[in-house]
Amino acid sequence: MEPHSVQRVAIIVTAFFFSLGLLAIFAGLDGGARIGTMVSVSLGLEEGTNNTIPTQHRKLLGSGTAMVEPDRIWGDKCSKSDIVINQGPTAPLPSGIPTYTVEIMNMCVSGCDISGIHLTCGWFSSARLINPKVFKRLRYNDCLVNDGRPLINGGTISFQYANTFLYPLSVSSVVCV
Repeated sequence: MEPHSVQRVAIIVTAFFFSLGLLAIFAGLDGGARIGTMVSVSLGLEEGTNNTIPTQHRKLLGSGTAMVEPDRIWGDKCSKSDIVINQGPTAPLPSGIPTYTVEIMNMCVSGCDISGIHLTCGWFSSARLINPKVFKRLRYNDCLVNDGRPLINGGTISFQYANTFLYPLSVSSVVCV
């Protein structure tokens, strides 16, 4: 090969790998160096359009379960979907163990109080003490909220727990009062 051909091949290969690296950075494929949840922040640049930019430096409380609208035409007064669970990270313990805040809300539209709220919670445990009258694990995948007492309409109960990972929590059963 001629010296000019070798230089051309070297330039083409270098440009290819450089552009591939840029593509990987812009696409977020940088080897998993970023950890976190991607959220969108609205800038409000134009009214009537969806102007959002992805950002990873802000973490908001996320919904623990997908909302399923109940069919109440002839159905029950309340349902599991009336209980909304939000949880998100908070400041870690001095020992460095991550902490999470959980909010459990009664969003019943028909004005009902809900008691006997049970959540699926796996092997839930916490390095931070939680008042058992607020939240306790009864057995594997069965946690009781508010000691089984009614959570009034529009009411919220919250607690913090500390563990190395976030526990997925979802409503397994409720009793309409």
